[in-house]
Amino acid sequence: MSGQRSLLEDMKHQFRNGGASMRLLFINSAIFLIIQIALVFGRLANSETAVTEYVNLIFGLETQGSVFIYQPWGLITSIFAHFSLWHILFNMLFLYFIGRVFEQLFDNKRLYYTYFVGGIVGGLFEILAHLIFPALQGSSVVVVGASGSIMALFFAVAFHKPQLTVNLFGILPIRIIILAGVFLLGDFLSLGLNDGTAHFAHIGGALLGILSIQNLYSSSNIITAFQKFGDRFVNLLKKGTPSKRMKVVSKNNARQQSDEQYNAQKKERQAEIDRILDKISKSGYDSLSRQEKDFLFNQSKNG
Repeated sequence: MSGQRSLLEDMKHQFRNGGASMRLLFINSAIFLIIQIALVFGRLANSETAVTEYVNLIFGLETQGSVFIYQPWGLITSIFAHFSLWHILFNMLFLYFIGRVFEQLFDNKRLYYTYFVGGIVGGLFEILAHLIFPALQGSSVVVVGASGSIMALFFAVAFHKPQLTVNLFGILPIRIIILAGVFLLGDFLSLGLNDGTAHFAHIGGALLGILSIQNLYSSSNIITAFQKFGDRFVNLLKKGTPSKRMKVVSKNNARQQSDEQYNAQKKERQAEIDRILDKISKSGYDSLSRQEKDFLFNQSKNG
């Protein structure tokens, strides 16, 4: 039927226009499918053990320091990999909902870096825990999953907008900071349990999320520092010159925008976002005017 997109076209549209959280959801899902297809062929070829070991080698994070130093890439690949259906379903649902809120508060680029750095910090916490605590020493554990990254996003939102109210299970209103506290307490009380969950990675990601909103508009902010480093690295790869400073075009002339002016405008945008989110928490999304909805949509595409 004309005028209707095919499933593939709709997926392409969502990937291109759905924001950073949607793109990360697609990437995680694609890697999950690749892993599962490899395991299926491994079973059919009677080589399941060999394929599983190969998958762990590529996507797993080895928590034993003596093994990790020979497989450091797992610190990155593991935050995009899931081995079980329920694991990826829970994480992707969490990523979708908290990612949407994060995009309204910040921007796409900051979401990518918070996800990436949060996952790495979570992985390092898990490795350090296996080096420090006797109960974990000597045990060979392979960690996978985006939980540490998602916890970083969750806690960044919770500590930046602690008064924000969410409807738990769609019916129970609760402040997001309280929900974050429950999550953190649950992970802390579960440390040392052999439940198959990387609780130290969750805690590491959560702490990075809290740290990521400290001195938010300063160049010393940890995520801002990583963004600057990433931009320089990309410029080196492109063998180009550093990107030019942002310019503001007025009716009379174009002038270079200073850091102070940029930060002032960013604070104004943030204040407007906060006002709209407060309105949503009190009266619902439908209470927004067309201009307010357009403003939120445009902000979600920034970065």
